[in-house]
Amino acid sequence: MLPVLFLYGSLINDVRTLIAANNLTAAQQAVHAAGNTPEAAAALSWMARAELEKKDYARADRLASQTRTMADAFLRARKLDADPYLPTAVGAAIEVHAQALAAEGERAEAIPYLQQQLRLFAGTSITERIRKNINLLGMEGKPAPALEESEWLGTRPPSLASLRGRAVLLFFWAHWCVDCKAEVPVLADLEKKFGARLAIIGPTRFYGYVAGGEEAPPAVEKQYIDRVRREFYAALPGMPAPLSSANFQTYGSSTTPTLVLIDPNGIVRFYHPGAVSELELANRVQAVLSR
Repeated sequence: MLPVLFLYGSLINDVRTLIAANNLTAAQQAVHAAGNTPEAAAALSWMARAELEKKDYARADRLASQTRTMADAFLRARKLDADPYLPTAVGAAIEVHAQALAAEGERAEAIPYLQQQLRLFAGTSITERIRKNINLLGMEGKPAPALEESEWLGTRPPSLASLRGRAVLLFFWAHWCVDCKAEVPVLADLEKKFGARLAIIGPTRFYGYVAGGEEAPPAVEKQYIDRVRREFYAALPGMPAPLSSANFQTYGSSTTPTLVLIDPNGIVRFYHPGAVSELELANRVQAVLSR
């Protein structure tokens, strides 16, 4: 889910509507009619994602390549984050190419490609997105990275190392995220079901604004995030909330919610950008506890 502060242009809205209606031909015509603009590149990236979802990996990769070519032409004269559309276009092009490679059995090529892109776009707004895709392809089965815990909301976060012997569910959320709030009853039911065998930790971060997109310094935003936490996350009163952008970068949490399940030995067993049903999460937690 994207921050509420981000507003799509009319072309992207039109293209997404046509994609939802499964009218990809009209969507492509709309993109071509718009000419060579950053918004057109971003709109084309939505088509690439649509083909990826349909599992037409060859076409998805072609559209991703076209998107990247369009975007790179603009990057010769401006920085990535100087334009509101270029991060969407470039980030999606990288994501689709890597996922298409992996889906076609080229995972060994996909991960080095993503790592190279991570270096290329270090310090930009798409680093979390690239790391998310690295984690999607390679985090499961690896030791969970430690969390930055110097600042928090609620109870003081325990270290992941101190939770060995228990399953741990990391729930990355944002104060503006509607889907995160909808996931709260699911997590509260998991707490009741598994009790002390499951620890839930809810990392969050500063975004630089509060309600209505009003800009806010960290001290003001922290108070606002805590109000949101107490109002909408009250069903999870014992959930520590480490407050750090570093955790989002380490875990590649460019999508909220992102859920990461760690087994009692500290190994990541499930990494998922987006909401997950209670049944699936309960089954996965039970599986790691039964190992």
